[in-house]
Amino acid sequence: MKRHLLSISDLTYDDAVLILDTAAELAKISDAPVKKLPTLRGRTVVNLFFEDSTRTRISFEAAAKRLSADVINFSAKGSSLSKGESLKDTALTLQAMGADAVIIRHNASGAPARLADQQWMTGSVINAGDGTHEHPTQALLDAFTIRKHLRPEKKDLTGVKVAIVGDVLHSRVARSNVLLLNKLGAEITLVAPPTLLPVGVENWPVKIAFGLDAVVAHSDVVMMLRIQRERMAELFFPSEREYSRQFGLNSDRLKKLKPNALVMHPGPMNRGLEISADSADSLQSVIVEQVTNGVSVRMAVLYLLLGGAPLAAAANIESNEKVGM
Repeated sequence: MKRHLLSISDLTYDDAVLILDTAAELAKISDAPVKKLPTLRGRTVVNLFFEDSTRTRISFEAAAKRLSADVINFSAKGSSLSKGESLKDTALTLQAMGADAVIIRHNASGAPARLADQQWMTGSVINAGDGTHEHPTQALLDAFTIRKHLRPEKKDLTGVKVAIVGDVLHSRVARSNVLLLNKLGAEITLVAPPTLLPVGVENWPVKIAFGLDAVVAHSDVVMMLRIQRERMAELFFPSEREYSRQFGLNSDRLKKLKPNALVMHPGPMNRGLEISADSADSLQSVIVEQVTNGVSVRMAVLYLLLGGAPLAAAANIESNEKVGM
């Protein structure tokens, strides 16, 4: 793997599979009496968040602490950033503090790449979501969840039909998922009104549908996307009721799903808009599990970027744990 994780494009097929396999081994720690490894003891991981976040920030923090790293949570609000300090000066400050990895979420697309490309830091940079560009670890945890349920004996997702539904235009999750799921062999259909599809989407390795009813019964995974009102400066659909009628996952559409099909959502959810409460809480929903799997996947990313050699088997983890703790 490369030193940074800025985009799914940074990963080869083998890299992606290695992360998923490593996450599967590390997930076993959650069931162990001591939920920690000594792998990153003495390393410092910084959560640098310029946008509000709950799931991603806490997930990265939990992942780093389970690997025994020291964690610094750095919020733009209440820091020198709110006084006009530049990204470069902030990076140099973190470098001076000895940060081994910086996990950055930023409202500007490309900010993590700039942090890495300018070589302001010698540590690893991990993209935790930048503007409408990408969110690679979310895609990895989504792929991990799909593989766990639908392809537990396989390395990839060949033949799995995934419908990604909703606000594709503003979704960094959708972009990363298209790249990763395609890399792993899944068949992807984007479902959205034309106004919520990006320019050039016809060149993406996907099919396009303009209504959920046409694809819901044939999909193995229905991944609902949040309507990102905060990124909308204009009207992209007539009304929320109209949008929900055409593109929302409701009880009627839930009944049309295959028995083993999965309902997913990156969160936070707009219940009653893109997904109904009964769909979000149904037996086919793995939305809460996605959060759990996110810790394992982010542990795997930190382990591989900062810890060095890949894991061979769960026995190695258990052995290391006994020796180190």
